[in-house]
Amino acid sequence: MKLRLSLQTLQVLDAFLQAPKDWKYGYDISRNTGLKSGTLYPILMRLAERKLLETSWETAEIGKPPRHLYRLTPDGLRFAWGHRLSRSTGRVSRTAFSGAKS
Repeated sequence: MKLRLSLQTLQVLDAFLQAPKDWKYGYDISRNTGLKSGTLYPILMRLAERKLLETSWETAEIGKPPRHLYRLTPDGLRFAWGHRLSRSTGRVSRTAFSGAKS
C-alpha cells in the first residue's frame, strides 16, 4: 500500500520537521497546519502504520483523558526531509535519497 502524499500529508510532515525529535499533540499539529481533525488524524494514523511516526499515550491527571503524542521515527525523519515543502513555493522539494519506501 502506497502512502498518499497529498498537500495535507506534506504539511503534517513539515510540521514535524520544525522540531523533529519532539513529541507533539495532535491538537498542536492541527493548530500549526490549519487542518481539521477529520483530515489530520487519518494522516497521523497512516504515517504511524507505515512506521514513519511513533505514538505514545500521555498519562493524564485524574479526571482528564490521556492524550496521544506523536513524533518522527528515524525512517520518518529521512522520509520527511526527502519530501519537505518549499516554504517559498509550497511545492515539494525532493532530495535524491528519501530513505523510506513510499
